[in-house]
Amino acid sequence: MTTLNRSALPDSARTNGATPNPWWANAVVYQIYPRSFQDSNGDGIGDLKGITSRLDYIADLGVDVIWLSPVYQSPQDDNGYDISDYQAIDPIFGTMADMDELLEQAHARGIKVIMDLVVNHTSDEHAWFQESRDPDSDKADWYWWRPAREGKTPGEPGAEPNQWGSYFGGSAWQYDEQRGEYFLHQYSKKQPDLNWENPAVRKAVYDMMNWWMDRGIDGFRMDVITQISKVVDADGHLPGEPGGAIDDYPAGEEGYSSPYPFCSDGPRIDEFLKEMRREVFEKRGGYMNVGEAPGVDAVRNEFITDPANKELDMLFLFDHVGIDQGDSKWDIVKFDVRHLREQLKAQQEAVHDRGWASLFTCNHDQPRVVTRWGDDTSEEMRARSAKAFGMLVHLHRGTPYVYQGEELGMTGAHFTKLDQYRDLESINAYRQRVEEAKVQSKESMMEALALFGRDNARTPMQWDGSKYAGFMAADAKGEPWISVNPNHVEINAAAQFDDPDSVYSFYKRLVNLRHNSALVAAGAWELVDDDDEKVYAFTRTLGDDRMLVVLNLSGKHAELPKSVERLLERGAHAVREEDIVLSTIDAIHSAKALENGELAAWEGVVVQL
Repeated sequence: MTTLNRSALPDSARTNGATPNPWWANAVVYQIYPRSFQDSNGDGIGDLKGITSRLDYIADLGVDVIWLSPVYQSPQDDNGYDISDYQAIDPIFGTMADMDELLEQAHARGIKVIMDLVVNHTSDEHAWFQESRDPDSDKADWYWWRPAREGKTPGEPGAEPNQWGSYFGGSAWQYDEQRGEYFLHQYSKKQPDLNWENPAVRKAVYDMMNWWMDRGIDGFRMDVITQISKVVDADGHLPGEPGGAIDDYPAGEEGYSSPYPFCSDGPRIDEFLKEMRREVFEKRGGYMNVGEAPGVDAVRNEFITDPANKELDMLFLFDHVGIDQGDSKWDIVKFDVRHLREQLKAQQEAVHDRGWASLFTCNHDQPRVVTRWGDDTSEEMRARSAKAFGMLVHLHRGTPYVYQGEELGMTGAHFTKLDQYRDLESINAYRQRVEEAKVQSKESMMEALALFGRDNARTPMQWDGSKYAGFMAADAKGEPWISVNPNHVEINAAAQFDDPDSVYSFYKRLVNLRHNSALVAAGAWELVDDDDEKVYAFTRTLGDDRMLVVLNLSGKHAELPKSVERLLERGAHAVREEDIVLSTIDAIHSAKALENGELAAWEGVVVQL
């Protein structure tokens, strides 16, 4: 198996589609949700000092980059994704000195740091927005302001500029009495959308980004960045506005139309991203920029991440994490391996020659994969399914992301009452769908929240089996901002750290494999079977080096697809224990299983061909 130095890719890998920033082509990123990672002062909220205190754990895991969800000053309406000052640290997380110390200590351990950046919108408490409320201000058009519909009373139902609905429920327009107009907010009413059509807005954003880069961070993960460009007609009208080029369009089941078709991957997005790269990144080296990409498909991902187009290094696509949802996020569809394979195949094939992929199943917005698609009903199946989905993510071509606790096989929260939730999206969705529009029953909505609600990923990190899982001192006067999962007594870092069969140890092997294999870092990806309802199989190839990855993504015994058996039969000998690069069970078991043409529940195997 070809090996590589973790700091650089060989020329052969570069010519196989790796980008001009090769360091992250064989890197692994670890996402930290600061509020839930480690509390250092007993107030129940994780903080920067807490993160710094856990850097040795992160370094032991072997990851190259940590991505911090927002720690900027914020009223915390949407847990920090509503920023009121981009160049200040929110006191609940610490101080700018704490941030500088985190950067210094991370860099000393060879770990880069990227920050979450939210520039599609700000908080309504941001100074820019407060100035914009004055129509005579030079920032009057920094946001999307519109008057009430003619003949309607401002602030009353039906007076909104168009019928767009917010993703968090209700109208996407909020009336502001001071200005006497409505402002657009795709998310919370405390998150007004910035008007990127205005060059002054873009310059202010780039200046702020350069300020952080000069301070020593290594890049950004940019929240909903593909929503910064909106569809507007020649006269500046948004779709659905009276007198505009695009008339009203049908409303959804809650009575509003989605802004999604007109605010995602908009007409000027490429222009804006190219400009950002010129103004912030091109003069620097060793950086990384990744964008969250609602509305972007695999083909557009190839274009945006193609180095020749000078836009972004990577994007987060979401088609694969929507396979178990129906017309609404809250409509449960049974997990189907075939649907997952179809979406990941499209993503992998799109970046076969150009561009790059972000690899993930979990993050702060996505529930724990073990509960969502795996099996958390027993310890054995939980560990096996956690390893299987880890193998799936890390053996594809692209840069893998590990969300805090994923490396332990942490599960969903299993909340049963609405008052246990803290997430604005979940609470608003319940009110809108169950109490107001009455399109979903209480029982089915609670079931959907337990499966898809974002708080499933936001319960405190499970460090040990103590009262608060080590997230905060057991004798602290306060309590965690959200409940600790009771299963922390069994599932925690302390219990797994020195266990060679633990999920944590398996993730260390996954990270090490990427660091030491040019094949894994940059080899071509090819699907082996596209039809089996349990088994997901593919190969990775670089020159004469080739490996097979075959996974049973079900809780039942599975027979190998004929295409996999034929591939194994082409070898000079039967699969031996020494041919097994990695297994979710063990090499001896997997060698025998492949020889017998079968896989156990949640058994995944990497075979050197």
